[in-house]
Amino acid sequence: MQIVRAILLMILAMALLALSDMFIKLSSRVLSPGHVMFFLSTGGTLCFIVIAKFQGAELISRDALHPWVLARSGLEIFGGIGLVMSIGVIPLSLFAAIMQMAPLVVTLGAAVFLKEPVGLRRWLAIFAGIVGMLLVIRPGADGFEPAALFAVMGVCGLGLRDLITRLAPSHIPSISLATWGFSATIPIGLVLIFLFDAPAPLTGMTVWHMSAGVVVTALGYYAVTQAMRMAPAAIVSPFRYTRLVFTMSLGILIFGERPDTLTLVGAAIILAAGLYALYRERKLAMEQDRLRQKASR
Repeated sequence: MQIVRAILLMILAMALLALSDMFIKLSSRVLSPGHVMFFLSTGGTLCFIVIAKFQGAELISRDALHPWVLARSGLEIFGGIGLVMSIGVIPLSLFAAIMQMAPLVVTLGAAVFLKEPVGLRRWLAIFAGIVGMLLVIRPGADGFEPAALFAVMGVCGLGLRDLITRLAPSHIPSISLATWGFSATIPIGLVLIFLFDAPAPLTGMTVWHMSAGVVVTALGYYAVTQAMRMAPAAIVSPFRYTRLVFTMSLGILIFGERPDTLTLVGAAIILAAGLYALYRERKLAMEQDRLRQKASR
């Protein structure tokens, strides 16, 4: 029953994060990328501070200056810039498809930077995911949207951020990492505001969209954290891909988008490749557990 609750919580988290994408896109119709990043980062940081205080997590600590924590915050900035620069310009369905590359980016990063063993089948899954992404963004084709490259930047930054999280000291609470990462993007938002030199027409509707975006982002992150603690990651992680369904559906229902055949085919390939990579990781982890159990007898 605990596993079922964890799965349902992960699906809820993905629905909340899909709503976050929707509210950010709605806000981007009026606000510049700098304003979106500043308001989202500030609001998210305040939410995480409240959660951290509730959990008794320490936020003022030397751990915030640990090299891996600083590297994680740097990737949070890199990915956040890509996210806000793309989501307001490209269709939400296109953004959703590209962002599903994150688990494959983690696998690729683990092989390249951490020298973790990755077998032929997972390399093929990564290659298939890249092919799927190329079908979605179609560089060089008539329908190519250059801003889609910012979404690629976002998924690479956030995927590598998740990879770096593995290397952060295990005694640091997840909520502390999240708070430090979000707070690092606040000054970047201010820099982007200065560079774009754009006004912020804060109408009642815009304030509502940004406020709702902050709340659902914080709740979605918290739900992901809780789900990952309630059940093994190998069981819960595949349900992250429900975000693709939720976000594409919102793109169609709210923004009137009509994803073409190549976008749908590319998204399906990315989805299949990611799920297969997760399946192989789970199978290898089970085999390693069996070997350890035999060795301990």
